[in-house]
Parts: sequence; C-alpha cells; structure tokens
Amino acid sequence: MTALPPRPLAACPAATPIAAQRAVGRLALAFAAPEGRTRLRQFYQQGCLKARLPRGPGVEAVALNISGGIAGGDELHTTLKLEAGASLTFTTQAAERVYRALGEPARVATHMCVAQGAMLRYLPQETILFNGFALERRLDIELAPGARCLGVESLVFGRLAMGEQLRAGYLRDVITLRQGGTLLWQDMTRLEGDINTQLDRPGVAACARAVASIFAVGFSDRLAPLRAVLAGAQAGASVLGEVLLARILAPDAAALRILVARSIEIIGQSPLPRVWQS
Repeated sequence: MTALPPRPLAACPAATPIAAQRAVGRLALAFAAPEGRTRLRQFYQQGCLKARLPRGPGVEAVALNISGGIAGGDELHTTLKLEAGASLTFTTQAAERVYRALGEPARVATHMCVAQGAMLRYLPQETILFNGFALERRLDIELAPGARCLGVESLVFGRLAMGEQLRAGYLRDVITLRQGGTLLWQDMTRLEGDINTQLDRPGVAACARAVASIFAVGFSDRLAPLRAVLAGAQAGASVLGEVLLARILAPDAAALRILVARSIEIIGQSPLPRVWQS
C-alpha cells in the first residue's frame, strides 16, 4: 500500500488576544419613612451587584457581589439614599476579596445620602487584599443637618491563614464625610509596592496585618465607653468636631473582628447585622 504524501497545512491567522472579562455592577437603593416606618422606595441592581432585604426587627440591606470577588478592571458602584426619618443598616453578605490584578486597578465607589432625622449604619464586612492586588476605592457619605451615621471600613492584608505575604500591591482608599455641605472628616490611604514592609513601620501599622476605621456622627457621648472597650488594644479613639473616630490595628482578621464588633455595639447600642453572626 502506497503512503499518500502529506498535505500542506493551511496558513493559520495570527491569534487575537482575548480581553479578560471584567465585572461591572450597579446598585441603587432608596428608603423612605412614611408614618415613621422605614420602607423601600427604590431598588435597582445591575451586573454582579445584588442586594437582599432580610426580614427582621430592623431594616437591613445586604449587598452581594456574585462575581465571587474583585479583580483588576472591575467597576462597582453603589448609591444609597435615606429620606427623612428612615433608619437602615447596610452591610455585605461576606468579606470581599480583592484578587491579583493583571492590569488596570479595580474601582469601587459608594455614595450615600442621609436626610434630616435619618440614621445610617454602614457596616460592611472586611475587605481581604491578595498579593498583587490593585484597588481604588472611594466612600462618600453626605449627611443633612440632624442626620446620624455609624460606619466602619476594615482591611485585611493577605490571606493570613495561608501565610501570604503582600510583596506587591496598590491601594488608594478615600473616605469622605460631609454634613450640610461642610467637610467633617476625610481619610486617605495610599500604599504601593511591598505592602508588608510598609505595614511593619511603627508609623504605619506597627506590624499589624488587619486595620479598621470606625466613624460616627451623633454619638460623641460614646467616647468614654468606646475607649474602655479598646483599652489594651492597638487602638485609639477621639472626637473631632462632630465625628467620633476610632482606629484599630490587629494581627489578623479574627482579632480585628472581635474589637470592631464590640466597638460597634457599644457605640450604636444595638446588635450587629445578622450576617455578621453567621
């Protein structure tokens, strides 16, 4: 049997790189308080951002990122509006994870407006930063005169149980708090490069790997109880104008959560969101 000569292969076109998929999410919620009872007025969700409103004694909005985490190039935007007299706890279903970025940083923006006589509890769970992450995040809270708020932002640098070291990363984090158009407090954090080495500096985090900022308006009288809760910890609390502030450092996420939970409970004199307890 005579073998056939091999057929020449057709020329293949050059492969076109496929762009990485990016997650985009939009969440817009609004609550009113007709007859003194907080009710949902607007509910809009798009892309990877979703929200759930569990039933219970208080009104809670639980945000979910169904993409499973945040990667470079993702864009997430949340807006929340509380009308006069409304009361809401805004939290997240779980700790958010920020993965290694291959190019552009992830961008997360949250804007909240709180009308006169309304009360906002902004209590998301921790954000965990993976080695090689890139994140630009902004939180803006606009309070009307007579509005109150209690908020926290917690960062965990690395998957500590796995011994992960953050030898590369980029963080730009801005929190802005205004009341009646007047700037009450602005906190800006920028870290880039070898994150762990920077965190080891006494003036940065004194070797801590988990940090939290707690801020509250309308709760200045809780300073003494808050300081009592934080006694003995790497933490400090003070009042700046109308704002009660606390900064907490901890070796890991578990130790940080204990201190944050106690602080929130003593300031707000109310239980934690139910998802924090699951």
